[in-house]
Amino acid sequence: MRQCLTAPDGGYYTTNRAGRDQFGQRGDFVTSPEISQIFGELLGLWLTAEWHVQGRKAHGVEIIESISNFKTLVSSVEDIYLVEASPWLRATQKELLCGDCPFQEVPIGHRSISKYAGLPITWCEDIRFIPNKPDKTPFIFAHEFFDALPIHAFQSVPPSKTSSQTPSSPTGEISLKAPSPEASKPQWRELLVTSTVPSSLITSTSQSKEPKADFQLSLARASNPSSLLLPSQSQRYKALLPVAGSVIEISPESHSYAAEFARRIGGSTKPNPSRSSALPPAPHKTEPSGAALILDYGPSSSIPTSTLRGIRSHQLVSPFTSPGEVDLSADVDFTALAEAALSASEKVEVHGPVEQADFLGQMGIHDRASQLMRTLDKKGGTRIEVGASGQIQVEERKKTIKEAAERLISRLPGRGMGTLYKALAIVPERGGRKPVGFGGDV
Repeated sequence: MRQCLTAPDGGYYTTNRAGRDQFGQRGDFVTSPEISQIFGELLGLWLTAEWHVQGRKAHGVEIIESISNFKTLVSSVEDIYLVEASPWLRATQKELLCGDCPFQEVPIGHRSISKYAGLPITWCEDIRFIPNKPDKTPFIFAHEFFDALPIHAFQSVPPSKTSSQTPSSPTGEISLKAPSPEASKPQWRELLVTSTVPSSLITSTSQSKEPKADFQLSLARASNPSSLLLPSQSQRYKALLPVAGSVIEISPESHSYAAEFARRIGGSTKPNPSRSSALPPAPHKTEPSGAALILDYGPSSSIPTSTLRGIRSHQLVSPFTSPGEVDLSADVDFTALAEAALSASEKVEVHGPVEQADFLGQMGIHDRASQLMRTLDKKGGTRIEVGASGQIQVEERKKTIKEAAERLISRLPGRGMGTLYKALAIVPERGGRKPVGFGGDV
């Protein structure tokens, strides 16, 4: 997944193909901020509410991957960081946010100045490059971020007398002097991406115009380091091991990011095994502060299984066809993110996941949509200016506002964004008091 999405040459997000954009109606998918301006406004409101709950800190506020337009909060913001691996998307964001301001190279990435608030904006490829200072209050926003991180897939196989006794490793197979005692027990085997049989050797009567997949998932012949380690780290996975044929998906990189969010908010006295030795150790944080808001799609409590998918032109396609030209994603394991965050820092709480419809409903999506429509009515007339596109009917604009808001909270079975998408919050420990949007208030 990482290679197909972010490889420097030919990666889906890192390659700017002439005449083609991944986003929007003409691209491969549409995200919530593009559907309605209300989505971004309510997320900014959530961050502002958390800032109020935590005492309205006057200095040291950082916003990571999000920009708020609330003046009271912006007056306390010192740094804005955007985590973006794509060079051409960074350039697009810079043009939108900073205009003609210089785009300077800095040790962790690039920096410019916002043309809206005069604040410094720094782009980097990984949140772990951002300095982690104990006196900072980071507000972290991750929207449709975790679904694009690489996964491992494993399948439970029953014990077999003929099962291989030569576990594989990156350097080859390992010969065992004696049969492993694990051979008599169910085992996890990794589902590996392998090349398909050359199409010239396949006789097919299919009339489908879809290109044949270049790759496929194949069950490993023996255990490997990933299958021995990753499923052993949670009781949730261990409980499924005796059920032959069970398939689970695990994203270690997702766990690492959730843990990093928690450490930046709550601090930690525990060592960070995922942090590169080239990076300085995280300093001790005496007062937990900040918050992280994660919005993505996946089950509320169950383990994702067989969810790797390809998306092209708003349609689901094989993830093994046209590498680098198809968006890849997998469902997010929200319970695993919560476990990783709570294990990383003793001073944080996790709330959610809650369905996006409930989150946006509590944040006031209906009230905001009504307010926007009343504003149009107060302007009078039957037409309004919409920039270069000319004029449109007021009633048509009001209908668009209403339908866009309803789309974000739709509960249509199997495809409604209001139920498919979930929200999860990581906040400083405070006795279980719920954040706004998760059943709490300011």
